[in-house]
Amino acid sequence: MSVPILKIGMVLSTMAMVTNWMSQTLPSLVGLNQTLARPGTSERIISALYPGQEEGWQIFGSVSDVEGKCMCSLLAPPQSPCTKHTRHRRLRQLTEHVQNVSQLLEVLDLRTSRDVQHIRDSEKQLIAMEIRVRSAHSILHSLTAEDLQELKQSVLKYRPLLAVLSQFRADVAQLEFLQQEVERLHSGLSLLQEQMDAYDYYQLQHRALLLEDRLHSCVNTLGCGKLKGISHPVTIRYFVCVCVCVCVGCGKLKGISHPVTIRSFGSRFGSWMMDSMILSSDNRVWSMDGYYRGRRVLEYSSLSDFTKGQNFVVHQLPHPWAGTGHVVYNGSLYYNKHQTNIIVQYDLHSRVVTLQRNLGQAGYNNTFPYSWGGSSDIDLMADESGLWAVYTTIPNGGNLVVSRLDPSTLEVLKSWDTGFPKRSAGEAFLICGTLYVTNSHLAGAKVHFAYNTNLSEYEYTDVPFHNLYSHISMLDYNPRERVLYTWNNGHQVLYNVTLFHIIKGFADT
Repeated sequence: MSVPILKIGMVLSTMAMVTNWMSQTLPSLVGLNQTLARPGTSERIISALYPGQEEGWQIFGSVSDVEGKCMCSLLAPPQSPCTKHTRHRRLRQLTEHVQNVSQLLEVLDLRTSRDVQHIRDSEKQLIAMEIRVRSAHSILHSLTAEDLQELKQSVLKYRPLLAVLSQFRADVAQLEFLQQEVERLHSGLSLLQEQMDAYDYYQLQHRALLLEDRLHSCVNTLGCGKLKGISHPVTIRYFVCVCVCVCVGCGKLKGISHPVTIRSFGSRFGSWMMDSMILSSDNRVWSMDGYYRGRRVLEYSSLSDFTKGQNFVVHQLPHPWAGTGHVVYNGSLYYNKHQTNIIVQYDLHSRVVTLQRNLGQAGYNNTFPYSWGGSSDIDLMADESGLWAVYTTIPNGGNLVVSRLDPSTLEVLKSWDTGFPKRSAGEAFLICGTLYVTNSHLAGAKVHFAYNTNLSEYEYTDVPFHNLYSHISMLDYNPRERVLYTWNNGHQVLYNVTLFHIIKGFADT
């Protein structure tokens, strides 16, 4: 029995080494732990570098408009050229390969742990059996037929162990193959890292800041006063030449970045979020696993702790939730109460329910869910302008309804009937008062429909996004971080968004 136990130790130690390498080395190689933050601001999640002037950034100024307006335009590439680069594609392929290897290692770890326990449980009994066989062999002439039959039955009990040992040997061979795969991945990632190190990312960031300075110069040269700041590289057109020009920060969705997997845990369905109030400095992260009658909310002190699954506390909600359309806004969790159309406001500081309100004729209990089901009848959201509810009613014929809510009373301030059937929607999210709807929750989905509440108008769109794990059960926009949060088949994923921004002018009073 000493040889199998020795092999077991070798397998477990090798698995530990491989897992440790993946958890500690891979994130730094693929850039998942990279963040850029300007001094004096809260840390922001940025998955793409800002391209510089040579990659297509341009600034134009003009005073020749026939209506007497001046124009100062900043034109940015529609997407980062890095995404088209051969090294970027190679990195994505390597990352997906690593994910496949990681999943296979998890299966091997689970199966090997089970087999190890079975072998350890059987070891003492096998040793006792070995002693009995040796004893019987030494006094073979005195054995009776009953003794031989009993010994035979005892031996037969351990025949299933042969299958376990056979599977164990196969797993050892597969692990050796995985070791070779990991070595190849390590070599590929190391080579890619050396190539990427040739770029001075700090210089690229500096060039982005210089570009913003050029925009300020453009504004001042045309006599338009002072521009109060831009939070991201944006596409800007049309502002009136008056005393003060203000970047409103809102715009129309033009693109969604490639996904960044933050963590993989929990069941197939769930939600996770940060506080969506723009002025909030709260960096806690909350997760809610499942969609049916859940009460347990995990609160992490930071995104870093969330990715590591550490430093969290548990909130036990007094009322269970339905669906995954929850949102945290200004320190409170808003969610749909199970088997009702009641919205609950739960204060995350005092840990008490502070408000409950019925949402009119809103459907509930899987009457009008998204296409994936999951009691997703009522979807609560927040954008730059405040708190919203997306749902549908029988009088609206099952079409998506968007309602603006008062966060302090949960009273409906105004509602819009979008005309889009909710059961045909995969998921939906709000940016700057516009509801964006996907045509599926599965792979190959795209943002297919947009309803602008400011104009009470809709349009059909074609904004694709990469559904990496093929089943999205939660998709929400966070206006403070300007990213999309998704729960994708047990994976917690982020997307950056590209908006077409407009600078509006205000008349001199």
